[in-house]
Amino acid sequence: MKKSWSVSSESSLPPLEDDVESVCSDELLGSQSRRWLTDLHNRDLPPESADVHTVGRDGLLVDIHFPLGELEMHSGVTWKRPREICPSPQFIVNGASRLDVRQGRLNDCWLLSAITSLAVHPSLLEKVVPVEQSFKDGYNGSFTFRFWQYGQWEEVKIDDLLPTEGNNLIYLSSPEKHEFWSSLLEKAYAKLKGGYRALDMGFPHEAMVDMTGGVAEVLKTDLLPRDAAAFLRYLLSKGALINCANCQGSLEQKNELGIMYRHAYSLTAVEKVKTAHGTVDLVRILNPWGDTEWEGPWSDLKGPEWNTVSIEEQKRLDRVNREDGEFWMSVSDFRQQFEVIEVCYLTDTLTEPSSGVLPWCYMMHHGNWVPSITAGGSPHSGFFWQNPQFHFELSKVDSDRDSKKTCSFVLALMQKHQRRTGIKLTIGLHIYKAHPTNTYLSPEDLGAVPPVLQAPYSSRREVVLRDSLPPGHYVIIPSTAELNQQGAFLLRVLTEQGNKATPVHKPMPQDISSITEVSFPHLAALPSLEAIGQLFRKHSNKKMLCKPVHLHSLLTEAIQGGVLAGSEKNLALEHCKSLVVLMDTQGIAQLNWHEFQSLWDKIRRWTDIFLVFDKNKTQRLEYQEVTPALKAAGITVDELVMQLVGLRYTEPDLTISYPGFLYLLMKLESMIHKFQAYDMVGMGTITVSYKQWLHMTMYN
Repeated sequence: MKKSWSVSSESSLPPLEDDVESVCSDELLGSQSRRWLTDLHNRDLPPESADVHTVGRDGLLVDIHFPLGELEMHSGVTWKRPREICPSPQFIVNGASRLDVRQGRLNDCWLLSAITSLAVHPSLLEKVVPVEQSFKDGYNGSFTFRFWQYGQWEEVKIDDLLPTEGNNLIYLSSPEKHEFWSSLLEKAYAKLKGGYRALDMGFPHEAMVDMTGGVAEVLKTDLLPRDAAAFLRYLLSKGALINCANCQGSLEQKNELGIMYRHAYSLTAVEKVKTAHGTVDLVRILNPWGDTEWEGPWSDLKGPEWNTVSIEEQKRLDRVNREDGEFWMSVSDFRQQFEVIEVCYLTDTLTEPSSGVLPWCYMMHHGNWVPSITAGGSPHSGFFWQNPQFHFELSKVDSDRDSKKTCSFVLALMQKHQRRTGIKLTIGLHIYKAHPTNTYLSPEDLGAVPPVLQAPYSSRREVVLRDSLPPGHYVIIPSTAELNQQGAFLLRVLTEQGNKATPVHKPMPQDISSITEVSFPHLAALPSLEAIGQLFRKHSNKKMLCKPVHLHSLLTEAIQGGVLAGSEKNLALEHCKSLVVLMDTQGIAQLNWHEFQSLWDKIRRWTDIFLVFDKNKTQRLEYQEVTPALKAAGITVDELVMQLVGLRYTEPDLTISYPGFLYLLMKLESMIHKFQAYDMVGMGTITVSYKQWLHMTMYN
């Protein structure tokens, strides 16, 4: 039986409380629903109250733990059920379609682009959106959706209360006013990630992975093969979902030909089109806004080129001559107008035999990097051989797509729980020729020959290597860039149909359960998870919310009982103010239980790092110990930043105390994440308004 998660499922720990849901009557909805839902949300319950439900006369469910943001709590916003918005709501009207998606006030075109790509494939959409749900038989005010999380599909259950203003939905909506599947899907994904605000800016490939379980790769259009049309056609023939974006200008401003900057589009088809002058390769693009189309050659309204195409040919393409967000353009214009594409490769478990799509064969392996055991770092560390190793057998060459006698594959290394824990490791992949007789490679083997292929180290959630090799036996080695970094990963291997690729785990030198004390030194420094729940109840207010002053008291008591006792003297209220506002998802400078749970997860992991790098056990890090400690936490900074750290975050003797280390990591991580949230496709530059800049810098 699948579990319905009440917070982001990207958690490396078992939730400390189950999903808390309740029901209420119609009397509490309508104009009072926003205030009532806010009051319920602020009653965030501690662990022992997790099974409490409130049942009203109408039996309709209300999810009291859905994370609310500033906009949804605004006085002009009212939470309404679909039946309050229109007289006869329907979950899906005449089948779910790529045209059922209209963007609202969120900058979540990255998510909408993934949803529209998904809607092109009904079997995929039904995996995420169970279509048997309705507002009629069995309706109880709730809907359930499914998302892929690290190798398995998880259910997310939500109520159908949606934020409105003037009886109009403020976020995603369908142009069919009675249809609500897309709006409810957006809310379910928001719940998975931590609220609507968590959807403001992001990467389309992450959403596509979460909704398909596929493997996503980011490509620059100027590096596509010369015959880009054939390449894109090949990707679509493998069942790939493709998104694209232009990253050159200001956020969602359009260029002279109507293409929006830093805005995610979906590429849904590549066709050879017959014209009066011969054939031409065109691509079909969809803007999830539902308007603002391409205005150049082959555009719907300004493209005289369509006059050279017969009516029959236009019908074959399902071309519609109106501004509905969907348009055609030439492949050459596509390469000029879009800078990057994000490709999501699907697996054979997600497509139907009758679809005409020939997907990849698929294998999946979970693993861990454990300090001093299986966390060998990069090939330059001297301990690279300690990393997990996987035997990779390629035996059947590709079909004659080209003249090369090689075997194509896609390898994907995903670090788990990155968004939930806030820890971003720098990860990479290497492939070596296998030893003629040994199962895995020794230090001598690895030192004798270079890798045949490698994926550069990256701090993104997933590193992807798409390539081909001659038939033979190989070894795949996933690693972190730094030695002894702790983390969990998922390795996925996609090969052509019929190719017998069989990755095999390298044997562990000892049972992981026997090295708990080595891997998790925080156990000797901090209270247990059960004890910290009791401390939260003790030090939070009557509404079970933790203010900075409460956090100061809680952490002081938590530190006093372990090997870091005495460090609490360096804990300042200012530290706690920053910890609260940087974890606060509601903009109220208070933490509910779920937010504190996320903060505590970070503190435990950062305590592990502090204790490992405090070599002389003084409860302080020497200045020269700070850089490697930051790297162990997944943060690499240059010398100038380290000089600023020395000036701003150290004690007079240039050491950093334990509380100061937590404060430093929280500040660095928060500012990095805020930057990445605006860097939509990872290009390393952002554009922010004056108001956004003040908000980012003042509330931290």
